[in-house]
Amino acid sequence: MSATWRSTPRKAVVIGSLGYSLVNFRLNLMRRLQANGFEVTAIAAEMDSATIRDLEANGILWREIPMQRTGTNPFSDVATLRALLSALRQLGPDLVISYTMKPILYGSLAAYFARVPGRFALFTGLGYAFMEDAPDERRRRVRNIAILLHRAMLSRLTGAFCYNAADRADIRRFRLIPDNVPLWDVAGSGVDTDAFAPANAPDGPVRFLFVGRLLRSKGLPVLAEAARILRRQGRAPNIDVVGPTDSNPDAIDRDEVAGWEAEGLIRWHGATRDVRPYLAASHVFVLPTELREGVPRSILEAMSCGRAVITTDGPGCAETVVDGETGIVVGRGDAADLAAAMARLMDAPELAARMGAAGRSRACERHDVHRINGRLLSLMGVEERSSPASEGFQESGRADAWAAS
Repeated sequence: MSATWRSTPRKAVVIGSLGYSLVNFRLNLMRRLQANGFEVTAIAAEMDSATIRDLEANGILWREIPMQRTGTNPFSDVATLRALLSALRQLGPDLVISYTMKPILYGSLAAYFARVPGRFALFTGLGYAFMEDAPDERRRRVRNIAILLHRAMLSRLTGAFCYNAADRADIRRFRLIPDNVPLWDVAGSGVDTDAFAPANAPDGPVRFLFVGRLLRSKGLPVLAEAARILRRQGRAPNIDVVGPTDSNPDAIDRDEVAGWEAEGLIRWHGATRDVRPYLAASHVFVLPTELREGVPRSILEAMSCGRAVITTDGPGCAETVVDGETGIVVGRGDAADLAAAMARLMDAPELAARMGAAGRSRACERHDVHRINGRLLSLMGVEERSSPASEGFQESGRADAWAAS
C-alpha cells in the first residue's frame, strides 16, 4: 500500500520524554514522515529554545506537556495523560509513534482514547525494572507494577518495535503487549552515517571518550576505578567525559566528579549538543554501562566515526559491538576487566584503528538511520515494503489495517 493512497494530508505525532531527544534521535524519522505527506507534530516535556528552533526550521509543529521522566507521583502521571489526551484530540492524528517508557504508556493509552487509528510503540530499552533476571524484593515490586501498567495501557497497540533479543524475550515473557500485537526487531534508532563521518585519529597517546549522562549505572565509577588500576600499573590513561548531570536518583553529583578530576582520573567537559568534535579528538569510545540498554546511540555514533568501542556484556551493548572485531566487550561492573581492555588498546593503537574501521563498515551496513527508518515506516504501512534486509529480523509482516480506517 503506497503512502500516497490518500489525497488529503495525513497527520502524525511523535511523542518522547524530553524535547531534545526528539531532535537528537527522531528528526530523520519525522522528516521522512513529512516526505510521505504527513503533517508532523512533536510532543515532549522540557522543550528548550534550541529544540524549538530546530523543529520549526524543519516545519515540524510542537507541543510541550508536563512529565516527570523519572518520577512515580501518580498525580503527575495523571496530568501527563490528560495533557496528551487533550493534545491528541485537538490534533486528530492518523498515526502516533511513542518511545521511552512514560510516553509509550501514556501516549499509547491517550491515542486509543483519542481514536487514533495507528498506535505504535518503540521500546528503546526496558530499563531499571527489568535489569535483572532474579531481582531483589524492591525491584521485583517495581517490575510487577511496570508489568501491570504495560498490560493495562498497551492492550490496543497497532504494533511495536524492540532493539535487542533480551527486550524481545521479556516483552513476550511478561506479556507487556498482547500476543496478537506484532513485535518487530529493529537495529536501534540508527545513526546518520553521513553526518557522523570517519575522522582521522589524532596523533599522540590513545585517548578514551565516554559520552552519556552522569549516572552510576552508566558505569562511570567503574571507569574511574579502571583509571586508578592503570595508574597503579604506571600508565597514564587519557579519559574525557562528556555529558550532563541528571535529576535521576542514580545521578553522580558534581563533587564526586570533581574528586575524580582532582585525582587525575578523568576530564569532564560538561554537556554538548554535538559530540563529533570529541569523537574526532579520541581513539577509543568507552561505555562501561551496567544498564540494560536498547542499542546505545552513543556507540553507533562512535562506530560511524570510525572509533573502536569498549563496552559491557549487557543486552544491547554486546549485540552491537562484535568482540575482537569492532571493539572489546568486558564484564559489567568489572573494573579490572575494563582496565585490561583499555591497556590492550593503549599498547596497540593500530588495533584500535582496525577495530574502528570495522565498526564504521558495520554502522553503514546495519545501523544507518535511513535504512532503519525505511524499515520502521514500511512495517507501519506508511511506505512500500523496503528491499529485503539481511539481518534476520523476526515477525515480519505489516500493519496496513490502521491506514484504511
